Amino acid sequence: MIALQARANGELSHRLDNPPQAALISFSSGLLFVIAYALLSNSVREGLRRLRAAVSRGDIPKWRLLAGALGGSFVAIQTSVVPLIGVALYSVASIAGQTATSLIVDRIGLTGGGPKPISLRRVAAALITVFAVIISVWDKLEAANFAFFSVLLGIFAGAFVGVQRALNGQINEFSGQSYATSLLNFITGTTFLIIFLGLLILTGHETLSPLPSGPWWIYTGGLIGVIYIAFTALIVQHLGVLTFTLFSVGGQLLGSLLIDLYAPSAGVSVSWYLVSGIAMTYIGVVVGGVRKSRRVRM
Repeated sequence: MIALQARANGELSHRLDNPPQAALISFSSGLLFVIAYALLSNSVREGLRRLRAAVSRGDIPKWRLLAGALGGSFVAIQTSVVPLIGVALYSVASIAGQTATSLIVDRIGLTGGGPKPISLRRVAAALITVFAVIISVWDKLEAANFAFFSVLLGIFAGAFVGVQRALNGQINEFSGQSYATSLLNFITGTTFLIIFLGLLILTGHETLSPLPSGPWWIYTGGLIGVIYIAFTALIVQHLGVLTFTLFSVGGQLLGSLLIDLYAPSAGVSVSWYLVSGIAMTYIGVVVGGVRKSRRVRM
């Protein structure tokens, strides 16, 4: 689903020729779906009340409620980068960013429960995923038109997601409801993107573009994000976080490869270097989770 969302948002950005506007359209449409669900769900409203009470008591710092701004930044980068480098390479870069950032997040205790030690296995996993990015772009390094900076932005986007997930984990402990946490994320993320796009327009760097008439699927990025949240909340209860993560990353990498093979953005191609990088990325994710998996069985 993440691969499909990246392709939809990337195509919308390409047709608008305005990545910040595309990001805002995607994020705000997701917000509308979550609001509609919240209006029909007592549990979401109760989760919001619990979260508000926790903030009032000072149990959670207010700045952590701004985690959605990182999600907005992620989508803004996604809409900018995917049309240039494709879904597959973007997925490899963002996963590398998430894996490396998770080491820092755990070490400083951003996930809650205090700082956690960094194992050699997780360091190896981070190095493998970073090396996978290098392998993926190896055949493109000397190309004059290769957008290497876009790959770096993809890594930063993954880093944003790693920090956002850690903050969301803390928020979710108080809300007790994943959709209540998601609603807060969509509100802050949409607000961030409105301010960001507004500043670009005021400074003359962007102008609002007319909405393209189609195809219809370019407007599904927000809905896909909401569906992914629903599946995550449902499936994790049965599979566990680790197993879900391994299947999710595997599906994202395979899906992104298939998209770039059969429905690529203009100018995007798939090489054996990229295929090797995708395989190496998944190996890195598995290596990072093996020891945790053994603990769970015990």
